[in-house]
Amino acid sequence: LPADLGYEANCREVVERVASAYGGRIDVVVNNAAEQYERESIGDVTEADLERVFRTNIFSYFLVSKHAVPRMEPGACIINTSSVNAYKGNKTLLDYTATKGAIVAFTRALSLQLADRGIRVNGVAPGPVWTPLIPASFGKEKVEQFGSQVPMKRAAQPAEIAPSFVFLASNQDSSYMSGQILHVNGA
Repeated sequence: LPADLGYEANCREVVERVASAYGGRIDVVVNNAAEQYERESIGDVTEADLERVFRTNIFSYFLVSKHAVPRMEPGACIINTSSVNAYKGNKTLLDYTATKGAIVAFTRALSLQLADRGIRVNGVAPGPVWTPLIPASFGKEKVEQFGSQVPMKRAAQPAEIAPSFVFLASNQDSSYMSGQILHVNGA
């Protein structure tokens, strides 16, 4: 469903449409919206830029979760996508990095809030991964070297990250985990 999830009305509509397609209930939410822009200096980040990146990268997670939780039963889960940048920082992705840190804190706090309801909340903090976001965000030289800075000397393919989400979605395999972040980062 195409929608700008930075706005509550769109989040509500998407959640309602998904829930109605699956009998009114939601078992798994994967929050994975993101945008990033390289900027050499904090002075290059405008208020509008900051708001846009936060709307996409953290407001969407909060608002989708807000509308999904009432449709979730014990055993359901929310999985939030963060980034290795939340832990190591990135000097040219300042606003993006800040949102990824906020996602970690949101994940931990929401897991505490929903524990009594039997809803698990976890996250994945990937390292460099080949996604459409990479060539859309960086120049040719950075794209060519993307991922070379990690110990494995390469970026991951999405299929190498996906099993982490499947694991966290499994009420059998990860039933004793909540508030945790898996680090699939090439180290």
